[in-house]
Amino acid sequence: MNILYIHSHDTGRYVQPYGYAVNTPCIQMLAEEGVLFRKAFTANPTCSPSRACLLTGQSAHANGMLGLAHRGFALNDYGKHLANTLKKEGYHTVLSGIQHLATGDEAWKTIGYDECLCRKREDAETAAAAFFDNAPKEPFFMSVGFFETHRTFPQHHPDEDPRYCMPPEPVPDTPPTREDWARYKQSARELDRKIGVVLEALERSGLAEDTLVVCTTDHGVAFPRMKCNLEDSGLGVMLIMRGPEGFQGGKVVDAMVSQVDIYPTICELLGIDEPDWLEGESFMPLITGDREETRDAVFAEVNYHASYEPMRAVRTQRWKYIRRYDYRTGPVLPNCDASPCKELWLEHDWTDHQPASEALYDLILDPNEKNNLINNEKYKHVLGRMKQSLHEWMEHTDDPLLENTLPLPESARLNPRDGLHPHQEIMDSGRR
Repeated sequence: MNILYIHSHDTGRYVQPYGYAVNTPCIQMLAEEGVLFRKAFTANPTCSPSRACLLTGQSAHANGMLGLAHRGFALNDYGKHLANTLKKEGYHTVLSGIQHLATGDEAWKTIGYDECLCRKREDAETAAAAFFDNAPKEPFFMSVGFFETHRTFPQHHPDEDPRYCMPPEPVPDTPPTREDWARYKQSARELDRKIGVVLEALERSGLAEDTLVVCTTDHGVAFPRMKCNLEDSGLGVMLIMRGPEGFQGGKVVDAMVSQVDIYPTICELLGIDEPDWLEGESFMPLITGDREETRDAVFAEVNYHASYEPMRAVRTQRWKYIRRYDYRTGPVLPNCDASPCKELWLEHDWTDHQPASEALYDLILDPNEKNNLINNEKYKHVLGRMKQSLHEWMEHTDDPLLENTLPLPESARLNPRDGLHPHQEIMDSGRR
């Protein structure tokens, strides 16, 4: 069985099959032919760490990718990357486009790929399509990474009229935010077109029936309180899988899954031994119908993005508990990409809004996570249970935040936390 891993930047769940008015017919077709996971979550809503968690099956504080690869962070052991496990099983491993886990002209070799088709983000789909026309006899694992829907968005959006766009929660509905969302939707159209090129080539080659397609993204969209945040608007990701052994038929799964679960799922699907470092749970029982749930909680974290902002969270079907570890009196603004939406928030005194050091949310009665129940005595027992669950996970995964510290490589480059935007002053690892 071949494995085709398709991933985008900053898309969250804002594509057509999740019910949003975002025109993505190729992704919609993939969902109708495969399995759509309605409650899939990243383990870390920042770019390099999210991919690292998926591709090592470990949390970021365990695999070492605490921040962005292009800012000096790296995996502790690239041998734990899924590509290397599959190579040992006879797979030919191929990269096309963005990988975001290592830097330099030969980053693909650092990671462990056998072949790099294309490092240019503009040509990833073309290179992947050409590969299928002359695919090797042995099974392949191919990673196809797209820059879309990362900012900056297209300045021109001929297919999207902002007058009829509604930006998602928690973004307010204003002319500037509608314009910004129209540009996102145009970027999503381009992402969908490129995914379509890859899927059409796969079908044309005759390899589709024996290929597991994994289509996902790293985290939420690049808007305030979404990307880099532990609310569902930051953690929620699209995850669509299509292929043999039950990954077909337009199924919809409502059970919670984490991206760290994809690695052990692939191992079970292929009948190979799971590496002993994996933290996730195979969700094959959800596909076979043997179980309705495979986990009662998912966990997530943030460490470094543009700036230092240590946070941890645990989520169940009903409850979410978030804890911050830096006790700041204002938002860490460099961890939010510059945008018209961000400028609107800044114009309305966002800098004066202190983030809660702890938060407890009822996700049934408060799905947008606006009503913090942390000081409500009625939910004291729930809070205690969620805190205990998070603490046990941190202990089990040897989280250094239990000692109120996070490693920082000498090569790391960060923004001051009191800055405004990630493209401003960047400092070395001697300061946070």
